[in-house]
Amino acid sequence: MPFGNVCVYAGSNAGIDPAHADVARTLGRLLAEQGTGLVYGGGRTGLMGAVADAVMDAGGRVTGVIPRGLERREVAHRGLTELVVVETMHQRKALMAERADAFVALPGGLGTLEELVEVATWTQLGIHHKPVGLLDSGGYWRPLQAFLETAVDAGFLLPENRATILLDADAGTLLRRLEDWRPATTREWLDLEES
Repeated sequence: MPFGNVCVYAGSNAGIDPAHADVARTLGRLLAEQGTGLVYGGGRTGLMGAVADAVMDAGGRVTGVIPRGLERREVAHRGLTELVVVETMHQRKALMAERADAFVALPGGLGTLEELVEVATWTQLGIHHKPVGLLDSGGYWRPLQAFLETAVDAGFLLPENRATILLDADAGTLLRRLEDWRPATTREWLDLEES
């Protein structure tokens, strides 16, 4: 069964490779076609704008959440189903996470990475039980995947926690995998030290 809402983290610029915007638009169309709403950062530019426009163009629902400081800089997308203006970045992230049933990261910079890692950590800690996915446009997320494997090999990340972040190059396949995802029963580090 499709999600009610998927939160998408994405760059506020489009990057150099136009294929990234194509992937963002494909994801947006798929969300709208399956009746899944988009929750995102509320911007009108870059990959953020591309995914939001694609959902709206296909008749879907889009909720943007943007801090007042960014809204004032005129980067807020005014053509959304709903635009929520909050005071801080912390409020933005909390509201986006609250309204989402799953998370997908498109290519982006430090903000995208920070948001992705935070919600994956919340899944790992059991703060929420929501799947997290990387839409791997052009191999963009492969270095992060390699880092996560290194963290497992070095003993800083349990394999079951590594499995909380799914990766796929195809938007439809990634959405299906997120729908099938179930939280793992995770061991605690303290439990491992006692055994």
